[in-house]
Amino acid sequence: MQPQTIFNIIIVIIVLNFLLERWLSWLNDKNSSEELPEELKGIYDEDKYSKQRAYDKVKGKFSILSSSFSLVLILLMLFFKGFALVDELAKSISQNVILLPLVFFAILIIASDVLTTPFSLYSTFVIEEKFGFNRTTVKTYVLDKLKGLLLGIVLGGGLMALFIWFYSYTGELFWLWTWVAFGFIMILMTMFYASVIVPLFNKLTPLAEGELKDEITEYCKKVDFKLDNLFVMDGSKRSSKANAFFSGLGAKKRIVLYDTLANEYSKEEITAVLAHEIGHYKKKHTLSTMIVSILQVGVMLFVLSLVINKPEFSLALGVKEQSFHISLLVFSLLYTPLSMLIGVTMNLISRKNEYEADNYAKTTYNAEHLVSSLKKLSVDSLSNLTPHPFYVFVNYSHPTLLERIKALYN
Repeated sequence: MQPQTIFNIIIVIIVLNFLLERWLSWLNDKNSSEELPEELKGIYDEDKYSKQRAYDKVKGKFSILSSSFSLVLILLMLFFKGFALVDELAKSISQNVILLPLVFFAILIIASDVLTTPFSLYSTFVIEEKFGFNRTTVKTYVLDKLKGLLLGIVLGGGLMALFIWFYSYTGELFWLWTWVAFGFIMILMTMFYASVIVPLFNKLTPLAEGELKDEITEYCKKVDFKLDNLFVMDGSKRSSKANAFFSGLGAKKRIVLYDTLANEYSKEEITAVLAHEIGHYKKKHTLSTMIVSILQVGVMLFVLSLVINKPEFSLALGVKEQSFHISLLVFSLLYTPLSMLIGVTMNLISRKNEYEADNYAKTTYNAEHLVSSLKKLSVDSLSNLTPHPFYVFVNYSHPTLLERIKALYN
């Protein structure tokens, strides 16, 4: 395949992906009704529903602006050989086989972050502020940026360096060595995410003694779930939205409740949410999702190994000679359609898992309390309760609220 042909395919993929996203958003917007649908009465009142529609409209317009900016930016980089210029700049800094790709991607990541930060600031301090969600201070925002940068350098840079080392020194089976190493690291991340990564950004406090802990402890005994690590996270320092999540494997498992959930919901509603999270563990969803993710990485690395050394991949972006980092960039762009298909499949599996976790909470605790908490979570975050079915199919990792309520009452 000629470099120009590869270049043309990349352009088509990028443009079609943008058009698909915009079409899905249009479908979703079209599905919204000015009048409160019958099935939402008793969940949203008229004022809250009007606010939700206004929130969706503002986010939709902002999404068009930010995604259009990203589209123009990458097309300019492609048509005016911007990636080749960055390649020359990286080579002027280092010619080392490992450092060169790290410098190349560092330049792209930093430049992208600088250009997109205004959008992030507007989303946080204007849109989220306007609708009463934002609690992020400028100090917290800056610290998050710095911590994220440091984590990216240590973790992202370390993984990339390891990947490059395998590619440079282990021959044709570099993908297999990389897969084994990355798989091991993914297992460690699954086990220690809540105990190592989360505390870098949020304070985790063991749930205090009281009626809530007693209710949770009694439930855990009932379902034979050993819970030594139940924490409340200070999510309210960034947003008023409530949430909870389960993380870890075996003895390292943790359930984390946002303080916005722990402080504003009844003990029965919180326990129902926790029962849902325990359902994920009992049904082995965390383990199965991790295994599927590791298999996906293996497939992607194998496909990459088939094309990474083809000179036409690098030449497609206007560079003078083949290089690992340019070929990797081209591969990531060409991989977009397959990545989207995998994402749709993973969302399908995720929605199935959510139904199973809901059913577990229903059979071991109480459906009414879970429904009550789900309604509050949706309304408090101004969630769109009537998204277009195809938009849900492509983008949603969770079923819609109405679908979950229907399943719980069947």
